[in-house]
Amino acid sequence: MPIRGHCLCKSICFELTGPHNWVGHCHCDSCRRGAGAPVVTFIGHPNGHWRWTGARPTQFTSSAGNYRYFCPTCGSSVAYASDRYPDEMHFHAALLETPAAVKPSEIYHEDERLPWHLDATA
Repeated sequence: MPIRGHCLCKSICFELTGPHNWVGHCHCDSCRRGAGAPVVTFIGHPNGHWRWTGARPTQFTSSAGNYRYFCPTCGSSVAYASDRYPDEMHFHAALLETPAAVKPSEIYHEDERLPWHLDATA
């Protein structure tokens, strides 16, 4: 069964089929700034098993070999690709119509994690 997602205005839509390569949180400065969030959860999905079902997003080369995709209408960041990972696209998990369909099991660039945290004992 496909998993679907979309940007804020629903102009950019995507569909993922089959198993994901991975699902994880990224704390790197570039991802945080690209998404305007303290952490970004991505779904690494194999090429050939996803497709744009709405308008195509705009591509921004954030640094050599790194591409960020966003909606030109509402500005939502929707995906990331890199020459380092030529066989997959990284989609924002927060954009899924059913976010509970994925469960992160990886953490990337934890050394760049922002120092903010909630103290559960407070």
